Amino acid sequence: MSNPKVLAFILAGGKGERLFPLTSFRSKPSIPFGGRYRIVDFVLSNLVNSQIYSIYMLVQYKSQSLIEHVRQNWILSSVIKDHFVTVVPPQMRMGPEWFQGTADAVFQNIGLIRDHNPDLVVVFGADHIYRMDIRQMINFHLTKGASVTVAARPVPIDQASAFGVIQTDPDHRITGFQEKPKRPSPMPGDPAKAYVSMGNYVFSREVLLSSLADAQRKKQHDFGAHVIPSLVGKGRVFTYDFATNVIPGASVYEEPGYWRDVGTIPAYFEAHRDLLGKKPKFELDNGSWPIHSSGGYGPSAKFLRAEIRNSIIADGVVINKAKIKNSVIRSGVQIEDNVVVEDSIVMDKVVLRRNCRIKNVIIDKLNVIDEGEEIGFDPKADLFKCHIDKSGIGIVPKAGRKRKPRQG
Repeated sequence: MSNPKVLAFILAGGKGERLFPLTSFRSKPSIPFGGRYRIVDFVLSNLVNSQIYSIYMLVQYKSQSLIEHVRQNWILSSVIKDHFVTVVPPQMRMGPEWFQGTADAVFQNIGLIRDHNPDLVVVFGADHIYRMDIRQMINFHLTKGASVTVAARPVPIDQASAFGVIQTDPDHRITGFQEKPKRPSPMPGDPAKAYVSMGNYVFSREVLLSSLADAQRKKQHDFGAHVIPSLVGKGRVFTYDFATNVIPGASVYEEPGYWRDVGTIPAYFEAHRDLLGKKPKFELDNGSWPIHSSGGYGPSAKFLRAEIRNSIIADGVVINKAKIKNSVIRSGVQIEDNVVVEDSIVMDKVVLRRNCRIKNVIIDKLNVIDEGEEIGFDPKADLFKCHIDKSGIGIVPKAGRKRKPRQG
């Protein structure tokens, strides 16, 4: 099978409760990331860059922002019928329930698989920051004659207890699973590391269809907890080593096999830090494997007078007179005189009035930080100004209405 027909499902229905209040008005995949992206743009870019163009995105909670984002920015082709990104909400064909798990989400849309009639089905999450050539995983799947292939990444064995650990033989065949084990099994050939699941799968079509039907009969709803373990010992179930994935254009200074689950405020915050510096851990600027951004570009950023160090400044930003350090400033932000921004993320169309100071803060979209306001310097005072994550990072939630222009 030299050129298999591939259908992709993106699982984009998670609540993202640990990212509150960023998920107060949106789902986790819809959260802005970096200068002009959303989290979901990374998996979509990986699929498109891997020449996989038939994509269904399964959404659920607070999905309107995500639906609008895909509608506006991810139109692949109006000519070739198999080139599409289509958002699919819960169909509720089996009753009033929403998706009960990852496998149930795909099962509720099993008719799409039968209608499309692919050779392979890839099922990927929408919550992670990484680059991956999925065709390399598919080629591995075909070479092994696999029924199912699970993407895994090696982690130091002393960190593996926080994850689901995959046990394999030297040929990468999966022999078992350990859920957050106290004593993780090492990967073959390297006792210092263990394989942990990334939640990304390649299925042969018939195996997927039969497995989903079997799981539904047993009222089992999750790929990682139910479907994949049930196949171990019955079929050819393999793990693909993400560390072997080669991305064209990658810089030598980037962290090999970079992958981050940005499911908590600290993880989200630290992943932004990974974008900064002369030699970032994750380089956004890669023309050979671009992350496709959120829509059209605005006007160029405008600096009237500024001191900027180690920061990302997006399009449409206007800076009058400010000091900005170790921060990410997204599109359309207005920064007035004598503003200080340190170690912060400022999202789209925020206004920072004169003499305000922010540090170690995430300012969500459309907010106005008043003249002389300080956030991130006095923990007691901040309790009345923003949400404080248990990590100590402050978050100003998305404003409920558009900002008012300054008078005069």
